[in-house]
Amino acid sequence: MAQYDFVILGAGPAGRRAAIQAAKLGKSVLVIDDRAKVGGVSVHTGTIPSKTLRETALNLSGWRERAFYGQGYRCRSSIKAGDLGHRLGKTLDYEVAVLEHQFARNGVRTLCGRGRFVDAHRIMVERELDGSRIEELVEARKVLVSVGTRPYRPPHIPFNGESVLDSDDFILNPRVPRSLTVVGGGVIGLEYATILSALDVPVTLVEPREQLLDFIDAEIVAHLTYAMRDRGISLRLGCSVRQVMFSEAGNPVCVLNDGRLAESEMVLFAAGRVGATDQLGLDACGLEPDERGRLVVDRKTFQTSHPDIYAAGDVIGFPSLASTSMEQGRAAACHAFGATIATDGQSPPYGVYSVPELSSVGLTEEAARATGIRYECGVARFRETSRGHIMGLEAGVLKLICDADSRKLIGVHIVGEGASELVHIGQAVINLGGTIDYFVENSFNYPTLAEGYKVAALDLWNRLQTGRALAPPEEPARDAA
Repeated sequence: MAQYDFVILGAGPAGRRAAIQAAKLGKSVLVIDDRAKVGGVSVHTGTIPSKTLRETALNLSGWRERAFYGQGYRCRSSIKAGDLGHRLGKTLDYEVAVLEHQFARNGVRTLCGRGRFVDAHRIMVERELDGSRIEELVEARKVLVSVGTRPYRPPHIPFNGESVLDSDDFILNPRVPRSLTVVGGGVIGLEYATILSALDVPVTLVEPREQLLDFIDAEIVAHLTYAMRDRGISLRLGCSVRQVMFSEAGNPVCVLNDGRLAESEMVLFAAGRVGATDQLGLDACGLEPDERGRLVVDRKTFQTSHPDIYAAGDVIGFPSLASTSMEQGRAAACHAFGATIATDGQSPPYGVYSVPELSSVGLTEEAARATGIRYECGVARFRETSRGHIMGLEAGVLKLICDADSRKLIGVHIVGEGASELVHIGQAVINLGGTIDYFVENSFNYPTLAEGYKVAALDLWNRLQTGRALAPPEEPARDAA
């Protein structure tokens, strides 16, 4: 029986970052994954392919140039499945090669197979060898569960892999339908709905909640909602799908709970995901997942209820982002082997790769109001910057929130081109305890979209001056007598 210091179930962002961190601490590491190639959901059906699809769609459709050359402008008049798949295949091959090289360079061993717990320190791996199925037992001092998630598939939805699909089905065989209904207005649903809309596909989005993306600043989400409606996306908020039938032409028809019908050539069901934990034998080590297959952990150490078993990534739930998963995996490895890691007080950014992008770090305006902080907001519009005008940007907003008393930056929220890149400037200032004076007093490359930070900070500065001028005078201190 092979013995390792650290055995990791799942080679996604959390698993690979944990593996490399543990290897750098001098530990023997084994990564077990049931895919033939490393990378997990992130590389094969999630983060990397969906963002590659987004970039391909925007480039081939000429989306970014339409403000100058008209809505009829196209880089390619007809975009087919092969056009989408070509770039996707090249990107995934490159990502896998990079990960395999990182594992090899750091001495991390990988094993293709399906692992299940025998007990808290022993894992049976079922794998194929020369056409036969064999089982191999491995022993671990510490274990990390980072198996990720798979799409939630409710029994009343007739998935067929052709016209009614989940997000995995779609990305494994990307197509451009003549019309699309997306069920689910979360991150995944919004990304696919807006990407296909950029390819001029008529899209209907069905979401049971009245508000999209409730973890993002409401004003920023309102800008996204306006942009979606402006280009013809039909939003059915506050509605759920009661059933899916098929028309005489064979098209799926979503019957909504309010009685309305949504017929399209394709239905993409993207309403939630479940942890891929059902075949791990968690009962053998005393762990019990929730109703969606997720594990509960200490959010500082990422330990489960068993001190030698950790969990990280999408399998522990929100925020379920590749970026945060990586840091969770690294933190788990550090804690498992006694290394220190500073994570307290850090504000991670969130990115939603819709069209246009959303990105956020720190407190939203709603959260600032709920905590009772006296705050103020400043806004810059991309179209008012020289770079925005050069790029032909008609939409895009950068919003800063600061503590009105200390002037410290407490929130940055962006919708528009490059939002996921721009947010890191604000992230650095927030995590270093900086004020909006940084943006006012420092120069930015010109012309850039980053200049929007200065515009928004000056807007904030003006508002703070007005607030100070109108504030009632302080009452003089009274004598104790």
